[in-house]
Amino acid sequence: MSSPTASAITSETTIGSLVAARPLLARFFDKLGIDYCCGGKQSLAAACARRDLDLASTLALLESADAVLAAGPAEVDAAAMGLAQLADHIESTHHAYLKAELPRLVEMADRVGTKHGWRDARLPEVATAVTALAGEMLAHMQKEEFIFFPAVRAIEAGAEAGGCGGDLSGPIRQMEAEHESAGQLTARLRELTDAFTPNAEACNTHRALLAGLAEFESDLHRHVHKENNVLFPRALALAAGAN
Repeated sequence: MSSPTASAITSETTIGSLVAARPLLARFFDKLGIDYCCGGKQSLAAACARRDLDLASTLALLESADAVLAAGPAEVDAAAMGLAQLADHIESTHHAYLKAELPRLVEMADRVGTKHGWRDARLPEVATAVTALAGEMLAHMQKEEFIFFPAVRAIEAGAEAGGCGGDLSGPIRQMEAEHESAGQLTARLRELTDAFTPNAEACNTHRALLAGLAEFESDLHRHVHKENNVLFPRALALAAGAN
């Protein structure tokens, strides 16, 4: 089966064909401890038996996960939120996603770069770029969560902006510069991976990495939009009015 859909998934569908058709399902199998790369030729039934998983329940969960991925992410109206509410949303949605996803992307990029660099000389650079991007994003989120977001919440509540000393312009310039750096690294990854497109020789781990990077890029665009175009200018205006 070359490209199974949710309705076509059966107990005899192979794990590898599922991930090849919908690479983001790799995360589902990761959570279940099912090997979709070297063990990709095994059927879903065999994989469940090996992991002592109930086949019917796994099929139902798999179909639900496939439907969610096909539907795509729901989006919120950031402009309609209060500043504290928007900061909470960014932290619970985008930051939570990145904290869970970045270590996985780094691990896959390292594995693919090490094992398949002979096939594509760009793969070690992909691994280096993913590691650098993860480090930048994790440090960036820490600054936001411990300094900038608390300052925004304080200003909206009518208090002083804590660690920012009441002036948000400097921290915002730094946040925007870090967004630009992340965008440049992501653009370089897009270039190195032919727009996150796998070739015929790509293994399932490589395909899952590319799908994950494409999803990361999409999330980054929404994440940065909410901060650069909504949160930052409104926070600056509110801080100016409070002084």
